[in-house]
Amino acid sequence: MEKEAILRILQEDIHSTIAATLGEDGHPQTRAIDIMLIEDGKPIFLTARGKAFYDQLITQKFIALSGVKAGISVSLRGQVRPADPGLLDLAFERNPYMQRIYPGTTRQALVMFELYEGQGEIFDLNQRPVYRQRFTIGEVEPAGMRYGITAKCDGCGVCLSVCPQQCIELTGKQAHIRQEHCLHCGQCQQHCPKQAVVREP
Repeated sequence: MEKEAILRILQEDIHSTIAATLGEDGHPQTRAIDIMLIEDGKPIFLTARGKAFYDQLITQKFIALSGVKAGISVSLRGQVRPADPGLLDLAFERNPYMQRIYPGTTRQALVMFELYEGQGEIFDLNQRPVYRQRFTIGEVEPAGMRYGITAKCDGCGVCLSVCPQQCIELTGKQAHIRQEHCLHCGQCQQHCPKQAVVREP
């Protein structure tokens, strides 16, 4: 799936996400944040200058957010910065409910932010087997934990029998994980008699 299509799902279908930053006490804080726009491949959201969330975005410059609807989730984590202030009117035009929350000129209390660099993932539980795909925003290398099977594998097939999504295939005497269907549950690693399954950072 193209990144643009995933971001459209995030903005149009899911729309409301839970966003996390760190509070002054060093513990995570969450709040509901709507994705107002997608501009140049970057999710755009907003908050008011008077909120602690605004202060955290300005000082930490980092956010993690997740949204889910009808069995499809999209998660993002990455760098944020203030976006073009000119996008505020467009955000209100495309999200008319905002005019009831900040009527008239009171919208001037708001600041647009963009997630301009980071990692993302879509996870679709409606498909069988489940489907997951990672993507990036900006100039970052793809990253994230996954399981892999090393050359220690002798093709015994134990991992195939314990995989809940049946996403492991055997080619000769070497097993391979189809990463786009893996739950990352770790069953294969726990049951492999040869310790051939490794958790990769």
